[in-house]
Amino acid sequence: MAKWADVVTFATGLPEVEESTSYGTPALKVNGKSFARLRTEAEGGLVVLCGMDEKEALLASGEQAFYTTSHYDGYGAILVDLEAVDETQLHELLEESWQRKAPERAKRRR
Repeated sequence: MAKWADVVTFATGLPEVEESTSYGTPALKVNGKSFARLRTEAEGGLVVLCGMDEKEALLASGEQAFYTTSHYDGYGAILVDLEAVDETQLHELLEESWQRKAPERAKRRR
């Protein structure tokens, strides 16, 4: 079972990542751009960026760790239940999300 602190520990190991806020909630940014946000809304969850194909595959997998809301319809982001997600898969999702926003200089340092 992952916690926000685990997300921060892993993600801040990626180049140029900083803790911040987004929409008044804890977030992680690279080059000033958010790539992960802890939702405090009723449905909770960690928002990470992904491709639409990956989102559809994660939702179709039936794994309880992945879900969405109508707010994210048509948007390349998946909601992750930190209590249910596998740590390895969480790390992969975070790194992929980081890759979507990181500048080339940061990617070269990875």
